[in-house]
Amino acid sequence: MLEFDGLSKSYGNNRVLEGVAFTVAPGSMFGFCGANGAGKTTTMRIAMGLARADAGEVRWRGRALDQALRRRIGYMPEERGLYPKMKVGEQLAYFARLHGLDSRAAARAAEQWAERLGLGARRGDQVEKLSLGNQQRVQLAAALVGRPEVLILDEPFSGLDPVGVDALAEALLEQVRAGVPVVFSSHQLDLVERLCDSVGILARGRMVATGTVTELRQRESGRVLRVVVPDAPQGWASTLSGVRVVSQQGGDTLLELDGGADEQAVLAAALRTGRVTHFAWREPTLVELFREAVADPAERGEEVAA
Repeated sequence: MLEFDGLSKSYGNNRVLEGVAFTVAPGSMFGFCGANGAGKTTTMRIAMGLARADAGEVRWRGRALDQALRRRIGYMPEERGLYPKMKVGEQLAYFARLHGLDSRAAARAAEQWAERLGLGARRGDQVEKLSLGNQQRVQLAAALVGRPEVLILDEPFSGLDPVGVDALAEALLEQVRAGVPVVFSSHQLDLVERLCDSVGILARGRMVATGTVTELRQRESGRVLRVVVPDAPQGWASTLSGVRVVSQQGGDTLLELDGGADEQAVLAAALRTGRVTHFAWREPTLVELFREAVADPAERGEEVAA
């Protein structure tokens, strides 16, 4: 297991992390989500030894990470850590050698990952002459070229076009199938939902939700009901007790029910307006789960679970 255990970090009076904890199993992908400033990058920097935690530690296979273990990690920082005057192929081979590959293996790995990420024709180019999207691909190749046992990637999909996104997604899934635990942060929640086995949502330095997308949905299930009545008049559900109309587009209505509302009463009211073609609880999207999890407790009048 890759374990993040009780990480806390402050800069002066600014508390950046407070007891952040989650685990990533070998052969699984963990999506790390949070608003800007939530603490995602600080968490990853602590794992890589670029910042020191005030409390807690990060472990791989039961051992606290040290420099020797960190050489086995493929890391992609949010800011680019490339040499702009160096050629792409030479740079990738250099990073591979830093991770312990001999010169021949490093050259092969550099060629392989340049081809995999659409950089084959640019291996002889200096990094500074590439577009920002292609520089991002080089940074990703640098994280993958050393045959890592663990991948920690900070906003890896940022700046990539759809072709680049698909190429990276397939490369990461290939690593997962080989047993590598992958952690990546992203604001692109559709990608997190599509790719990740589990998700962690960070807000104000605290983990406010963790689990699979299915588990997070189940915690929020039973709140929004979708009712489709093709011939229903506008506002047909607005007078029902304990029911709030979220939206109504033609005959397609979303209703939020409070704890005392009776869904059977809603069904009866719908049937009085015409033929009901759909009546089911609606699963929230990851975007909706994220918004709910990071909402300020003072704004919604309740405590956010740690």
